[in-house]
Amino acid sequence: MSLSVGKRSGRIFVGSLVIVLLVSVVTGPAAAQAVQGAAGAVVIEEDERVSSVEAFAGSIIVEGTVTGDVSGLAGTIRVTEGGRVGGSVSGAAGNVRIDGTVGGDVSAGAGDIRVTDTATISGDVAVGGGSILIDGRIDGDVQAGGESVTLGPNAAIGGELRYDAAQFTRDPAATVAGGVVNDRNLGSGTTTTVLPSGAATVYGLLANLVLGAILLLVFPAFSARVAGRVATSPGKTGGVGLLTLFGTPIALVLIAVTIIGIPLAVLGAVAFGLGIWVAVVYGQYAVGAWVLRQTGRDDRWVALVGGLVGFAVLGLIPILGGVLELIALLLGLGALTLGLRDSFRSRRQPGPSDRQTTFEGEFSQGEGGRTTEGAVDNS
Repeated sequence: MSLSVGKRSGRIFVGSLVIVLLVSVVTGPAAAQAVQGAAGAVVIEEDERVSSVEAFAGSIIVEGTVTGDVSGLAGTIRVTEGGRVGGSVSGAAGNVRIDGTVGGDVSAGAGDIRVTDTATISGDVAVGGGSILIDGRIDGDVQAGGESVTLGPNAAIGGELRYDAAQFTRDPAATVAGGVVNDRNLGSGTTTTVLPSGAATVYGLLANLVLGAILLLVFPAFSARVAGRVATSPGKTGGVGLLTLFGTPIALVLIAVTIIGIPLAVLGAVAFGLGIWVAVVYGQYAVGAWVLRQTGRDDRWVALVGGLVGFAVLGLIPILGGVLELIALLLGLGALTLGLRDSFRSRRQPGPSDRQTTFEGEFSQGEGGRTTEGAVDNS
C-alpha cells in the first residue's frame, strides 16, 4: 500500500468518526436533559461511581467506575489502570488512552490512541488517528485507520484486525485470532454517545463560573457586546449559532479528508469543543444580563451568577430544561461567532479600544442609542 493511499483512507476513516461524534455530542443537551456537559475537566475519582459521562472538556479522566457509557470531545480522554467503564467509550480528542477495563466498545478519533498492556476491552474497537498503539486485550474486532498502527507484544485480539495505515508494525508475540486484513477502504465508523450528571453538576457549575469570570475580566467589552447582541438580535444570533453548530463538524471532516489532514482536523475538533464551552457560558450570561436589565439593573457579575445558576436549576427540569439550555447554547455560539467575525474585520480600522465599551452601552446601542466614546467599563 502506498503512503498516499494510507493517508487518504486514514483521513476518510477518522473524518467519519469525527463527524458522527461531533454531531451526536453537540445534540447531547437536548437528549440528556439533566446533564451538565461543559467543564474544564471531568474526573471520576477512584472511589467515585457514576452512571455515565458525556462532556465537552479539556480532559475526561476515569479513575473510578462508570456503569454506563463515556463519551465526549476533549483534549484528553483516559481510562486509568484502576478505572472501569461498564459501557462503551467514544470520543474525539487530542489523545485517547485506555489503561483500564471497558465492558463495551471503543470508538475514537484522535491524534494519538493507545490501548496499553493493562487494558481489557470486551467489545469492538474502531479508531482513526495519527498514531495508534494496541498492546492490550480486545475480545472483539478491531478497525484502525491512521498514519501508523502498531501491535505490541501483549496485544491479544479475539476477533479480526482490519487496518489501513501508511506504516503497520506487528510484534511477533501479538495474537489475532480472527486474522489480519489490510483494508484500504476503511471509511465509516459508528458510535453512540451518552455525560456527567448528578455528582458533576455542581462541579460543572463552578467550572462555568470560573470561566465566566475569566471572560469578563480579560475580555470585558467583547463580553458586553455578546450580551448586547443576544438582547437586540436574538433571532439572527440564534440562527448563526445553529449554522455554526452543524456546519463546523462538516468543515472539519472536509479538512480531514481533502485539505491538510487529520492533525489539523483533530485540533479543530478540540478547539470547537472548547468554543462550545465558552458559548454555553456566554449564552447563559447573556440571558441573565437581559433578565436583569428588565428589572432596571446593569451588573455583569450579577448577570453571570444569575444566568449560570438559573440555567443549572432549569436544567433539572425534564425536556424543558434541555430545550432552554440548547437555546442558550445557540445564542451564545451565534454571538461568539459574530463577535469574532467583527473583531477580525475591525482589526485594521480605527476606533475605540476594547476597554472603552461598557456593559450598559451595548444594550443602549441596540435600543437606538450610542455607546459613549471614551467611557470606562466600571460594571
